[in-house]
Amino acid sequence: EEVDGKSGYSFRVWAPNAQSVHLIGDFTNWYENQIPMIRNEAGVWEVFTDLPKEGDIYKYNIKRSSGQEILKIDPLAIYFEERPGTGAVIRTIPEKKWKDGLWLARRKRWGFFSRPVNIYEVHAGSWKRNEDGSSYSFAQLKEELIPYLVEMNYTHVEFMPLMAHPLGLSWGYQLMGYFAFEHTYGTPEEFQDFVEECHLNNIGVIVDWVPGHFTINDDALAYYDGTPTFEYQDHDRAHNYGWGALNFDLGKNQVQSFLISSIKFWIDFYHLDGIRVDAVSNMLYLDYDSGPWQPNKDGGNRNYEGYYFLQRLNTVIKLAHPDVMMIAEESSSGTKITGMRELGGLGFDYKWNMGWMNDILRFYEEDPIYRKYDFNLVTFSFM
Repeated sequence: EEVDGKSGYSFRVWAPNAQSVHLIGDFTNWYENQIPMIRNEAGVWEVFTDLPKEGDIYKYNIKRSSGQEILKIDPLAIYFEERPGTGAVIRTIPEKKWKDGLWLARRKRWGFFSRPVNIYEVHAGSWKRNEDGSSYSFAQLKEELIPYLVEMNYTHVEFMPLMAHPLGLSWGYQLMGYFAFEHTYGTPEEFQDFVEECHLNNIGVIVDWVPGHFTINDDALAYYDGTPTFEYQDHDRAHNYGWGALNFDLGKNQVQSFLISSIKFWIDFYHLDGIRVDAVSNMLYLDYDSGPWQPNKDGGNRNYEGYYFLQRLNTVIKLAHPDVMMIAEESSSGTKITGMRELGGLGFDYKWNMGWMNDILRFYEEDPIYRKYDFNLVTFSFM
């Protein structure tokens, strides 16, 4: 942006309880010429500088409330350096001239309820690999995966999380950058091209998103300014013992804004057709995890913050994109997941059936002579 006739970049980061925040990176020779940031009344630190250039890597040097200094990621970065590095990369992504207008117009007109849906679930990191064991980029997936989807008559492809994550083994379920495209899978532009090519072949694209919990790594979102920032104040609620992760404080306006902005960005920037919201039960029930828990104010196990956050999420997305599928990965029967908010529902369009694939595979792997005893594997989910 332009400030006082100078062309440069504005940096902003929410760290309400930090003692100080400095911008550091390739353009400051890292620790040598750190740029001090100024805190506004909302607890956001900001600075404008014309020093960075395209491709530079940067981080925030945060002096925590305890006085300890730590380098942190930029939570709003849209691209990070290659793993295991976690520096954000200065990148200007050119405005794409999309060619999928016909697909989007059809999607708006017909929606998705009136046609059959057949979804192929993919982990981009291991669907196929190169000779050297590295993951395919989306440029390669465009050439090989899309013809396969067409041949197999899929209507949609659904990807396990594509947001930046520090460890490939997590399959993307321990996220770090909620706006960033995972470097291992290529560039944001390559994924935009992939989605466009899917649309030109009449295939919708759904992406998994994890708003319940995030990676515990110290240089990411965890205890960002030295106090519970993105996570709950209560230690047991903040810590997800079963997954070794931290739970978002879904009752905080800033956290709700961060998460809803993240998913709106992915839908708008990548023209996504659907979002699968991961681990909804973890956001709905206080006793979902294996650790200790406290009942809510009414003595029950409902996590009110999570419940109202999910209602708000669906309301906001549906106002902006009524034709984008909102899917909950959830398998309890204690809460109305689909259905109108006014009737106590969360407003999702669909529930993602976790058991179907396992049950059907188990059924067909059995010797045919025994299948009649296990027919409930096929019929159970209809009930």
